[in-house]
Amino acid sequence: MSLAPRVVLVHRTTEYEELVAHHGTHGQAAFFLSSRGRDIAEVAERHRLTRRALAEVTAAIPLTWRQSRVERADLDRFLFAPEDVVVVVGQDGLVANVAKYLAGQPVIGIDTDPGRNPGVLVRHRPTDAATLLPAAQAAGTGAEELTMVEAVADDTQRLVALNEIYLGAVGHQTARYRLGLEDDGGVVEAQASSGVLVGTGTGATGWLRSVWQERGATLELPRPTEGRLLWFVREAWPSPATGTSLVAGALSTTARLHVTVESERLVAFGDGMEADALELTWGQSVRIGIADTSLRLLG
Repeated sequence: MSLAPRVVLVHRTTEYEELVAHHGTHGQAAFFLSSRGRDIAEVAERHRLTRRALAEVTAAIPLTWRQSRVERADLDRFLFAPEDVVVVVGQDGLVANVAKYLAGQPVIGIDTDPGRNPGVLVRHRPTDAATLLPAAQAAGTGAEELTMVEAVADDTQRLVALNEIYLGAVGHQTARYRLGLEDDGGVVEAQASSGVLVGTGTGATGWLRSVWQERGATLELPRPTEGRLLWFVREAWPSPATGTSLVAGALSTTARLHVTVESERLVAFGDGMEADALELTWGQSVRIGIADTSLRLLG
């Protein structure tokens, strides 16, 4: 007998909850915000919208299904199961936060504040949940397979991200390393820079696009479902010992960027989550390319 599906509601603590927890009362939180030119009414309204969205999605879960909730801060300690349907209630970034912990489970993004969120990944309204949940379990749901990026170190550490992976020094100081493309005849260049950014088509709506636009790159940005990544070296520094000839490019399905660390400590983190990073020391190497897993997002 197979298990009934389980809906996992992923959410994050609202700004209002954080303020009240820190200041003790609504009134104290209101005073704190007013001293900085803000009105607590706006913060409380976003909190109300989030709680209402969670309630509406919860009410739409079929009675025979199981359910669970996990806050963003607890994602690294939560065990997702193969039969889960993951419902992210919040902002686009929350979908990216949960993506690295999944292994093919369908994901539904619920926008709690339409008009404020871009809605790139949280594409649905809370009222859509009643239709989307059964559809997530049906064959041929039409879910998009969003390409992800991974970094694998020589000591088997592995990091997966939906938007991008950044490799650089802690505190964004100068990073020193040797960089090469594994499918480029073994060409390797010693570099000193502000770090290396490798992003997906989903990341092309955020940090990757910012670097691409600032650079005036002629490379075409990848689509979210395309098996192609773009990479950029940020602020490469030319010197007698370091070069700037390998500063941007694309990675296909099998291509990998190979980086050997020549600093005391570098880190690689994904989707802005610096607290969850690969720690790399002098002489270690890391390979960055398309991950063998993708995010199944219901359109």
